[in-house]
Amino acid sequence: MSSAAANPQHQVSAAREALLELRGVAKRFGAREVLKNISLNIASGEFLTLLGESGSGKTTVLRLVAGFEQPSAGEIWMRGQRLDTLPAYKRRVNTVFQHYALFPHLSVRENVAYGLRVQKTSATEIGGRVDESLRMVKMQEFAASRPSKLSGGQQQRVALSRAIVNRPLLLLLDEPLSALDANLRKQMQSELKALQRELGITFLFVTHDQEEAMALSDRIALLRNGALEQVASPREIYAHPATAYTAQFIGQTNLLRGEILDGRAKCGALQWPTDGPSGAAIFSLRPEAIRLASDAVAPPGTARFRAALQQQFFSGASELLEVDCGGGQLLRVRIPARGPLSGEHEFVFSAAEAIRVQE
Repeated sequence: MSSAAANPQHQVSAAREALLELRGVAKRFGAREVLKNISLNIASGEFLTLLGESGSGKTTVLRLVAGFEQPSAGEIWMRGQRLDTLPAYKRRVNTVFQHYALFPHLSVRENVAYGLRVQKTSATEIGGRVDESLRMVKMQEFAASRPSKLSGGQQQRVALSRAIVNRPLLLLLDEPLSALDANLRKQMQSELKALQRELGITFLFVTHDQEEAMALSDRIALLRNGALEQVASPREIYAHPATAYTAQFIGQTNLLRGEILDGRAKCGALQWPTDGPSGAAIFSLRPEAIRLASDAVAPPGTARFRAALQQQFFSGASELLEVDCGGGQLLRVRIPARGPLSGEHEFVFSAAEAIRVQE
């Protein structure tokens, strides 16, 4: 991870108390190092997403916090108490899994009440808490139904209800929406975010879907090969990626490799003014940062170049262009939908939108 990615983005805002702290956590399975010195704070009431490719270590972090695995090194703390030394059943943590693991022979109400019965909670208290929990996920009318009679989205709500009825301080969600179809997944994203705001419970959410992470999170912790690549708000991580990997993983980008000399960056056919130090450099330039010159006002600090249109992809309100700047330099450009284009065009972008990143 770069030094830029290691800065105060890991730190919780002083306005909110840290609920969970991972301090130098590592995990090995035999000779394989799955997590490497992870240090991360999660604020009380925060929705933090662990994002990364398969095998990046995100589910392992969840399992360590839940108590299903023990760290090989480091410590996990919750509200001033050492968490990793406690057995799983003593942690005020609940998990919602990708596969909801509902008991098929029990009704919705009985599934939600199960954990409270195991804890020997009084019948009166169980009834009130189950009702409240089902109300929060809008499943009261299905209380007597069996899981087999429910849709995937309804089963997801029951799994959430079963988790929140125990009043955890922290809710762990391991790709809980991945089994849903695309439209239902979008709907559940909205409901999940609203539910988290209503409950005020801290959510630690795992996904490999960067759009989902951007839509739901207060902050995103991007993992790469068991190490933290960058931790920041969705807007920050998109607009100011610290590394080339982050820039490419979060959304689409054009990675421009070149050099800075005498206050100018030169990357193939593109040149623009910059105050960065001289030497080899890599820049991230988002496709939507590039505009047709005929559509844009070009203030000082604007880069201008000509390119030949290679392909055009219509996507509703916008269109993605692939353009050839010459010398084998291809760029992606996203513009508002305007109909078919052909031939050469002049394009512009602001120098401020070419973000220098580390390798």
